[in-house]
Amino acid sequence: MNTIVIAGGSGFLGRSLAHHLHGAGKRVVILSRSAPKTEGPWTHTRWDGRTLADWASALEGCSAIVNLAGRTVDCVKTPDHIDEILRSRVDSTRVLGEACARMGTPPPVWVQMSTAHLYGDPPTAVCTESSPFGLGLAPDVGRAWEAEFAKAKPEGTRGVVLRTSFVIGKGGGALSRLAGLTRFGLGGTVGSGTQGMSWIHERDMNRLFERAITDESMTGPYIASAPNPVNNRDFMRTLRKAMKMPIGLPAFSWMVRLGAPLVLKTDPELALYGRYVVSERLEGEGFVFEFPELAGAVKDLV
Repeated sequence: MNTIVIAGGSGFLGRSLAHHLHGAGKRVVILSRSAPKTEGPWTHTRWDGRTLADWASALEGCSAIVNLAGRTVDCVKTPDHIDEILRSRVDSTRVLGEACARMGTPPPVWVQMSTAHLYGDPPTAVCTESSPFGLGLAPDVGRAWEAEFAKAKPEGTRGVVLRTSFVIGKGGGALSRLAGLTRFGLGGTVGSGTQGMSWIHERDMNRLFERAITDESMTGPYIASAPNPVNNRDFMRTLRKAMKMPIGLPAFSWMVRLGAPLVLKTDPELALYGRYVVSERLEGEGFVFEFPELAGAVKDLV
């Protein structure tokens, strides 16, 4: 049976992918610092994401590595958190490369998570794979992440990089937080409301991971996002409609800057800035999204 190793797979996205791959007949091994919060169709192996140890034996004979490892960016950006965000991504990628280098036969494919934050926060421009990268913390982290992957990937292993947008799903992630606020009448426009919200349904994200694993023609970077990004105002309106909530009080920029770090313990810029990204490569290669429009995706989830 094919074995897929998901590094950093104990979170919402990793567990969702594990269930999907199991349904496709794959054996799944999750590498993470702590066991997933729920039981599921996987084997868990503990690692620290930094040092080479016994966990590396889990890679022997595997069909693919999927690397999702990295500290969440949904936090207040203190110096310590910024350091952890960068190091957790770069160190985990480096040590996976070291483990592969010691194997007699490295895995045939390595699918590497990256971020659509690479393109910065252009207010109106629609970014594609060929667009220039932005400036700031998130683009710098994304550059370092992908540069380490380029060094760590063994020669002869096919590499696919998925520059992922906002994944919406039932099992966790930011949609759960937004739905909770909407349920209490607080799901109105955030800030100016014009900031881009590029999104992808978790089922399409899992299908994209599976395609990256199995389709030998896929290589290099892809934007992992639905083809129809929207602005924040439209996103929140669509969410309210799906939840049958007629009221949505707005959150002005000054309120977000005060409340996000104090109440939600997160970075206000995650809500106040955004980007519009679309994959030219996936369209050109014929990938068909099950949920191309936000209304259908949100209705399915809520």
